[in-house]
Amino acid sequence: MAFHRTLRSKSGPSSSIIFPAFCIAAIALLFFFASLISTNPVSSRKAIESVTKSENNDQNRHEKFLYWGNRIDCPGKHCESCEGLGHQESSLRCALEEAMFLKRTFVMPSRMCINPIHNKKGILRRSNTANSEETWASKSCSMDSLYDMDLISDTVPVILDNSKPWYQVLTTTMKLGARGVAHVERIKALLGDYDAIHVRRGDKIKTRKDRFGVNRTLHPHLDRDTRPEFILHRIEKWVPPGRTLFIASNERTPGFFSPLSVRYKLAYSSNYSHILDPVIGNNYQLFMVERLIMMGAKKFIRTFKREDTYLSLTDDPKKNSKLWKMPVSTMDEDGKQTL
Repeated sequence: MAFHRTLRSKSGPSSSIIFPAFCIAAIALLFFFASLISTNPVSSRKAIESVTKSENNDQNRHEKFLYWGNRIDCPGKHCESCEGLGHQESSLRCALEEAMFLKRTFVMPSRMCINPIHNKKGILRRSNTANSEETWASKSCSMDSLYDMDLISDTVPVILDNSKPWYQVLTTTMKLGARGVAHVERIKALLGDYDAIHVRRGDKIKTRKDRFGVNRTLHPHLDRDTRPEFILHRIEKWVPPGRTLFIASNERTPGFFSPLSVRYKLAYSSNYSHILDPVIGNNYQLFMVERLIMMGAKKFIRTFKREDTYLSLTDDPKKNSKLWKMPVSTMDEDGKQTL
């Protein structure tokens, strides 16, 4: 007769100890992490936020950009004026929403213009400090003094148009059709340490006769202020002698800027035709390259007066009131033309 015996699992002393030991270790670790959070909640929260922010930034990092220009309310009907904060913020919201929809990084203007009508200091904000009054009278302010760029970037990636990342984008990814990339970094390397001026003449110095046969122009000082002798006088306080001066201009007279060579080492885009000729096919493309070169200058002097912080060859504004005035050709005539 066969007997069936129930087999018992043999459990040694080690198997009976492992599970309780594991439980004790887990509980100890739990208490350890709990003590860290309770003793230093701020640092723990910052660490979590840092990880979350890093993940969001990685997800929101796009290769394409949305650039509206250097004015948040331009393009639009307010390009020649400076509207109030509400109008400009309305444009800013539109730009951010467009960037979000297109999944692009928004290139935000680095400054916002200040309308003097909306910037009169109230009686409660009066100050006896001269510096305070001058600051209050400024015509613009930096965007990052108004908005938290990091906080905005949590929703829509944002960089400023005067930032190194945007400049790097411009100088390394400007494609000119199918003929390749203009090697702006290479031209800048050949220039070395340099300054730059943009001299707008051509169409801007045109004149027309009034009903009395007198010549009139929209920019009365421009023709005078963009001539070499006046340029030398204007920029001497900004550009020391011996500097390399890159000149971009629509002036077509050969040798027009040669008198500047008495003080500076002159450079033009034509000096680098061996680099540019294979990729440049029109003046629009040429100006885009020249613009990038000028942006990389130690000092960049524009033609027209735009803001107090900008250096310019003339005090005439680019945008004017459409008043045709008599051209001023000498320093002695300055201030005498009131028609």
